[in-house]
Amino acid sequence: MYRYVSALILGLAAVCAQAQVPVTGVADQQALLKSSDPKLAANKKLAFDFWREVLEAGHLDLADKYLAPTYIQHNPNVPTGLAGFKEFFGRFAKPQPIVPNIKRQVVAIIAEGDLVNMSFVQEYPDPADSTKKYTTTWFDTFRIQNGKIVEHWDSALKNPPRPQ
Repeated sequence: MYRYVSALILGLAAVCAQAQVPVTGVADQQALLKSSDPKLAANKKLAFDFWREVLEAGHLDLADKYLAPTYIQHNPNVPTGLAGFKEFFGRFAKPQPIVPNIKRQVVAIIAEGDLVNMSFVQEYPDPADSTKKYTTTWFDTFRIQNGKIVEHWDSALKNPPRPQ
C-alpha cells in the first residue's frame, strides 16, 4: 500500500511540476483564410475582415457591411441586433487605420457549413503569482448567411455591474 501511495504522490507531483504549454498564435494569418471550398474561404474572410475593420479598427460605419440587421448576440454583455451592437461598441470605439492582419495573436480560423470559429491567444494575470501572467485560448464563433454575420458566440462571462 505504501508503494502505491508513494507512486501516486510522485506521479501527481510530476504532473503538477509540468507547467502549462503557453498558447501561441500563427505567424501567417492569411494562410488561415484558405480553403479548397470557396464558400468556406469566403466565410473565413468575412469574419476575419469584420474583426479587423469593425472590432479592432473601430469602424462601426462598416458594421452594416458585415452584420445582418437581425444579428443575434450571445455575449452576455452586448445587446443583440445590429443597432445594439453599434450602440454598445460606439461607447468606446475610436476609428483607427485598418491593418492587413488581426492585431491579436490568432491561433486558428476554422470554417464548417455556415460557421466560422476564430481562436485567439488570451493573456491573464496568474492568480497564484501576481508578478506572472499565463495564456489561454479565447473563442469566437460566427454564423454566416447570405454574406452577413447573423449570429455570434464567444467565451465571455457576464461582467459585474459598474459602480454608480
